[in-house]
Amino acid sequence: MKNFIIICIFSILGVSGIYAQNNDEMKKWMDYMTPGKEHQEMADMTGDWDAVNLLWMDPAGEPTKAVGNLKIEMILGGRYQHMTMESVVMGMPYSGAGLTGFDNAKKVFVSTYIDNMGTGIMYSEGTYDKDAGGIVFKGKEVDPMTGKDMDFKEIYKVIDKNKFIMEMYNVENGKEFKSMEMTCTRK
Repeated sequence: MKNFIIICIFSILGVSGIYAQNNDEMKKWMDYMTPGKEHQEMADMTGDWDAVNLLWMDPAGEPTKAVGNLKIEMILGGRYQHMTMESVVMGMPYSGAGLTGFDNAKKVFVSTYIDNMGTGIMYSEGTYDKDAGGIVFKGKEVDPMTGKDMDFKEIYKVIDKNKFIMEMYNVENGKEFKSMEMTCTRK
């Protein structure tokens, strides 16, 4: 049965013009598609979480607080972490969804995020940074005021199996300012 599945996978890949010529190429494909320790670390976050968000519209101002619920699950055989968020932000219902994975070939975490307060897709890539105490993602999102891409940075810090913190920084003219801090506690 296992050989049949492998033959089917490579038949499908062959249709798209990508197929293994020899055992070395086949091993590379298998390494690329097999979840590893980074995927297991993401799977350890599976569950339901309470989220407290602090949002800064002005770096010198006071943050707005929003409380919500977060659900994390692994999809596609443990390859990707799917996160959904429900909250109320500034009196408006908020829904968001994120997809995070670890690209075995590039050796980086990859992440996308969408929500009902925009129509764009945030994309970022990150690596573990010991000095930051977590995974540091850097990416781009659209600035709705200008219609142009804007740089951002996120830091995911796993405190323990029941708590993690995500900090988000906007980057303007090379300077960072904290725009959000989300503290999540397992239910």
